Amino acid sequence: MSIKVKFFARMRDEAGRSDGEVEYVKGMSTADLWSKLVKDVDYPESVMLAVNMEYVSGEVVLNDGDEVAFFPPVTGG
Repeated sequence: MSIKVKFFARMRDEAGRSDGEVEYVKGMSTADLWSKLVKDVDYPESVMLAVNMEYVSGEVVLNDGDEVAFFPPVTGG
């Protein structure tokens, strides 16, 4: 029972890794997941998330076997 995690761009820099895996705990949210893997950086207020390759908004409660990707916000210019 686990959740796979991927970090991209600035999120990778903040996490100090490009991926990881944590044991699934019922009721675990994306913020809980961040806290387990990134000890010294608060959960970012502006973060893009994908759960199982589908973009989601806000904090999401996860299921066993999910894959979560953290992306920095994207802006145009």
